[in-house]
Amino acid sequence: MSQPSEHTARIRTAAIMLAVIAIIAWLDVSFITWLFLGAIYAVALSEVLPLFRIGETAPYLYGAALWLISGLYPHPIELLALVLLVWAGWLAYRRTADTRTLLPLLYPTLGMLFLWALYDAYGMASLGWLLLIVALTDVGAYYTGRAIGKTPFSPTSPNKTLEGVVGGVLAGTIGGIIWATNTMDIGFWVALVASIVTAKFSVFGDLFESYLKREAGIKDSGAILPGHGGVLDRIDGYLFGSISLYVLLHVMGV
Repeated sequence: MSQPSEHTARIRTAAIMLAVIAIIAWLDVSFITWLFLGAIYAVALSEVLPLFRIGETAPYLYGAALWLISGLYPHPIELLALVLLVWAGWLAYRRTADTRTLLPLLYPTLGMLFLWALYDAYGMASLGWLLLIVALTDVGAYYTGRAIGKTPFSPTSPNKTLEGVVGGVLAGTIGGIIWATNTMDIGFWVALVASIVTAKFSVFGDLFESYLKREAGIKDSGAILPGHGGVLDRIDGYLFGSISLYVLLHVMGV
């Protein structure tokens, strides 16, 4: 029997991922959500270390410590500051510590901590909001780009077009407004600002991962998701979008 095509594998993997996410969302149990996000974080961390050319185990140690503490104290900036203080002390003590081991604190650790903080502060509906914005931005950009895309967006990702990005951001914004105003009792203007800014940040989240992969000379961050590549290939937009959405909601007093 022949192996399934990449397109078939992609659809099958996407269906499984959506089913798992739907179950997690339906259960809406804080501890299970924390475990689920933690598992995603662990895989993403293992994928990013080769991109940063890091061979040390330090990121696994501080990553595990951060995630464990986040279950009790979900304040990303404060947790990050604590780790930076500890790391700075270790650097001063050792003098030979590799400063590159700090990079995974910014990516993907910070984005994952904000994902968890978003859920803790605003509930599962906020993760659904983020999921919808990023997914529609991605899909909208793809189909708009195919239909009318002509202007290159960035040399980092030659296949992206400015028209596609605009179409994607528009789709993500409209979907985000509809979700927020109907499921989270958020006013139109707050929903508009939060959705459009988060959609834009998700585009650059995808672009940043593309940059890392191009610098490393690889196509995908991993192979754990047949037809999709690695976990980072699927969550890149969410890592930037989670920070944007959480900060905006706090700034706007939601």
